[in-house]
Amino acid sequence: MTAREEGVRWLDAEEQSVWRSLLRAQSRIEEELDRDLQARSGVGLVEFGILVALSEAPGMRMRMRVLADSVIVSKSRLSHQITRLERAGYVRREPCEEDRRGFWAILTDQGLEVLRAAAGGHVTRVRERVFDRLTREQVRQLGAVMRLLEPGDGAGGGPNPR
Repeated sequence: MTAREEGVRWLDAEEQSVWRSLLRAQSRIEEELDRDLQARSGVGLVEFGILVALSEAPGMRMRMRVLADSVIVSKSRLSHQITRLERAGYVRREPCEEDRRGFWAILTDQGLEVLRAAAGGHVTRVRERVFDRLTREQVRQLGAVMRLLEPGDGAGGGPNPR
C-alpha cells in the first residue's frame, strides 16, 4: 500500500456490490433505451434528451453551453450531436446577439414532430425498464437517494450516519 492509499476508506463487500450493480443497471438501461429510440425514431438517447430539453425551454431555444449542462454532455459532444440534428432538420443554430461567441440551439417544427412521435414509445420503455418494477414506496425512496447523489447545491449531501 502506498502512502497515498493509507487514508483510503475502501468499500466493504456490500458497498462494492451495490456500486457495481448501480453501474451495470445504469449502463444497461441507457443501452436499451438508446437502442429502442434508434429503432423507433432514428435518434439516440442523447439526441432525444437534447430535443426534450429544447422543447421545454422558453421559445424552444437554449444557449449551447446551458444545453450541454442540461443534457450532461461535454461541449464538444454536444456540438457533434447538434450538427447531426441540424443535418436531419431537427435543430438549427443561430448566433447569439448578446454574445458574439455564443450560439443558440433552436428546436425546429420537424424536430418537435420527431420528439412527439418518439416520446410515447420512450416513456413506455422507461416504465417497463424502471418504474413498473418498483412499488410506489420504492420510487419515493429511489427519488430521495437520487436527490442525495445528484450534483448540485449539496443540500443533504453529507455523509449518512449508519
